[in-house]
Amino acid sequence: MPELPEVETTRRGIEPYLIGQTLLDVEVRETRLRWPIDIVSLNSCIGLHISHVGRRGKYLLVALSDQTHLLIHLGMSGSLRLVTKEDNWRKHDHIQWQFSNTSLRFHDPRRFGCVIHIRGTPHEHRLLKDLGPEPLDKDFHSDYLYKVSRERITSIKTMIMDARHVVGIGNIYAQEALFAAGVSPLRRAGSLSRRECELLVDALRAQLHAALAAGGSTLRDFVNGHGEPGYFQLQLNVYGRAGQACCTCKKPLLMLRQLGRSTVYCQHCQR
Repeated sequence: MPELPEVETTRRGIEPYLIGQTLLDVEVRETRLRWPIDIVSLNSCIGLHISHVGRRGKYLLVALSDQTHLLIHLGMSGSLRLVTKEDNWRKHDHIQWQFSNTSLRFHDPRRFGCVIHIRGTPHEHRLLKDLGPEPLDKDFHSDYLYKVSRERITSIKTMIMDARHVVGIGNIYAQEALFAAGVSPLRRAGSLSRRECELLVDALRAQLHAALAAGGSTLRDFVNGHGEPGYFQLQLNVYGRAGQACCTCKKPLLMLRQLGRSTVYCQHCQR
């Protein structure tokens, strides 16, 4: 699933080409996404121009000139890319927004993504209203993490992947940050000390900044707004490396499953 770096990379890639552009047409070739596409609502956006492209967690928010928004989630395998009128439609291209100089296509092989036209305040929408702080914002700090983790019996990995506590952290960056902080993913969240919370917050931010600099991670489907893959997967220390040598102590990395997701870690370097 595209995580915060991949979604932010997409936002940065498409925004300069969309700001101020007037939407000329919308073509929907597949309505069966996570929630059915409301074609009538999407068509009502024709004639409006794009004023801003924002992000909240893993959601993109395309602001329109009538104060409404397009809420877009890439799901497990989705991507947005800029194309020309001459570019052929690919299999799993589901929606196209046409502008005067370019077009934007939504591609989603597994169809777990969503595109919703929001007419109210976006941050009060049911998908956004209960989200926690952004991990790169000042509201996310070690004191906050220490406070919300108290009395939590769930694992620290599960907690930082819960968008109610902090948004945008998926399986890749949770594992990498915990390794960098030296914290075992098996640890009960409430057992972390203030110092460990500080190390983990710093590690999360460092991992996200590094991933953004590399254009995100491409493990299967992700491409940026120009159809280019990310390269952060070349820097991964634990994710996807079960059985291989730890880059620090050279002992084999272990793998287990937590809530249905694989977790790779070093039992010697992470405590």
